Amino acid sequence: MQRFRNPLLKHVIRSGCFDAASKRQRLQYLRALRTLQLNSFNSFFLGETDIPESLTTGEKKAKEASLRWPVWTLVYTGSSQGWVPWRYKLLLRGDLPIHQQNSIFQELCDSLTTSYVKCVIVTRDKMQPMHVGAKDGKKPETGTLPPVQPTIYMSGIECCPEVARANGHKLLLVPSSYNYLYPMDVARSSLKWFIINNRKNFALKSIERTHSYRCILFSDLIVKGIEKMTPNKWKVAINSEEMGELPP
Repeated sequence: MQRFRNPLLKHVIRSGCFDAASKRQRLQYLRALRTLQLNSFNSFFLGETDIPESLTTGEKKAKEASLRWPVWTLVYTGSSQGWVPWRYKLLLRGDLPIHQQNSIFQELCDSLTTSYVKCVIVTRDKMQPMHVGAKDGKKPETGTLPPVQPTIYMSGIECCPEVARANGHKLLLVPSSYNYLYPMDVARSSLKWFIINNRKNFALKSIERTHSYRCILFSDLIVKGIEKMTPNKWKVAINSEEMGELPP
């Protein structure tokens, strides 16, 4: 019997794969997040989703050919209350200068300041290694923020802790070994499944005498897919994934 493998569920948790260092990272992350929340910081999750052209068209190409196809990157932010007013940015991969990548994170910080005053922005670093332990082997102090590198790289934007701090916010990284603590993967899967199941409904076909054309209402498809991630779904995803258990 053939086994069905879900291509959207990228992260599989295997028992015994977490070493002591990664467990300390998880504990430090959860304690830091709780401390900030107790100090009236509103928690928001920042994520991104790559949307290759083949996903919207449904056409399957050879791997070499697909690498030449355009890839859009959707950058979005959510909380337990749903999408934030800033909502999302849709960027064409490789078409955005560095200074504009930096300005997008600044724009997000400005929006969060206006709407929520002070926030903790939780994200995942694309360049972060899977296992990073403390070099000196010491356990982290309770309530201290985990170390964050000067720049956090995502596919579409760069996130700078100094920019967040200048706006009264904090930037926090999810430990790479614990992707289940990152609810943005739920939003990513929700959007991609919507695109797969509904892309035909957002396509217009024109048949001429010698050629036929198909036009995809890409913007409408993305907007409707985002709307499917309702505030209730955000609340369930964040309550189940953000709040891991802390030892006494």
